[in-house]
Formats: sequence, C-alpha cells, structure tokens
Amino acid sequence: MPSGRRLDLLHPTPFDWDDGDLALGLARTYRWGGHSIWPLPLSVAQHSITVMLLRRAAAPTGLDPLSELRELLHDAEEGLLGFDCISVLKPFLGERFRALSARLEEAVFQRYGLPAWTDEEKRAHKRADRVAAATEAVHVVGWTPDEVRKTLKIRFKPLDADPLAKAYGAPPWEPWPPGVATDRFLAELKRLTARIAQSAPKSAP
Repeated sequence: MPSGRRLDLLHPTPFDWDDGDLALGLARTYRWGGHSIWPLPLSVAQHSITVMLLRRAAAPTGLDPLSELRELLHDAEEGLLGFDCISVLKPFLGERFRALSARLEEAVFQRYGLPAWTDEEKRAHKRADRVAAATEAVHVVGWTPDEVRKTLKIRFKPLDADPLAKAYGAPPWEPWPPGVATDRFLAELKRLTARIAQSAPKSAP
C-alpha cells in the first residue's frame, strides 16, 4: 500500500491499510468500467459520498455517525481490491470472487467497528445505491432514462439535482479528479471517525 503497509488479498486483516490508502484506492477505482461522457471517469470514492448524502437526506431524523460511516464505506473493499466489477460480470466470476470480496468487507467492518446491516437498513441503503446508479447512468455515462429502466432494470427515477454540487459547490455530475476525490473522501472519513470517538463512552479512571 502507499503507506508501506502490506495487504494480503487472500488473507486480509483490519490492520493492512490506513485511511489514506483506502481513500486513494477508492479515488482510483472507477465505476461503470471506467466509461464516462466526461473527461474523467467516476470514482467509487465520489459515488460513496453521494450514497451517504442520499441516505442522510432520506432518513426522517438523519443518520447517526456510525450509520453514515457504514454508508460511506459500503464499497470500501473495492478500493482495497482496486476493482469495481460491473454487475453483469459478477455471476461469471463465481463464488470464489464473492468470498474474496466478503473477506475484504469483513476486514473493513472490523477495522471501523461497523455494525451488521439490519434488513430495514439494508433496504434503505440499496435504495440510495440504486438511485445513485440510475442517476450516474444518465448524467455520467450517457444512458437515457428509458434505457436505465429497460436495460439496467433500475426502477428508481434518476435525480435532477446533484447532492454533491450543493455540498461542495462543484459542477453538477462532473467526476472529480483522483486527488480531489481522495481529499474529500478522506475528510468525510476523518470527520465521522472523530465524531464516533467523541461519542464513545469514557472508561472509568
């Protein structure tokens, strides 16, 4: 890893990377097979922040920091692997690839103390993730809304307003350069881990 730590993909542990390694890996891992109608492809880091913001906006009372962190890290294993497999290929990669991804995800959950998804939380997450995918397909990759429904089989309507544009003052839907994506993802990661640490019960002296 850039930090000098070593990650064994077949036998990962929660101590094999630091936050900077993860942020950089996600910023250099691209969605949609790297295809884009923009000069740059869309990183998993940028997508992850989008999903976190969508989940926060959809929660009636907001999200606690640990739930926000889980949303931010929902694709973290892809940054460690350096590969975001497009959905149509996953069945061909088979059970061994699913097991590899699951081991990496488990290491991420252990490192950051993330709770397992409840059924309700998983449904809410999947909705945000699919809304983000439908929106990216239209505004980043160039699909039509009709193609999103009929070919990608995503039933959610693509968004018109980009939540990242409001949060960062960025041009709507434009993929960020890797350096920008790294910095913004790392800032969110540090913000949330700091809030979680502050709210943790203090041990007795």
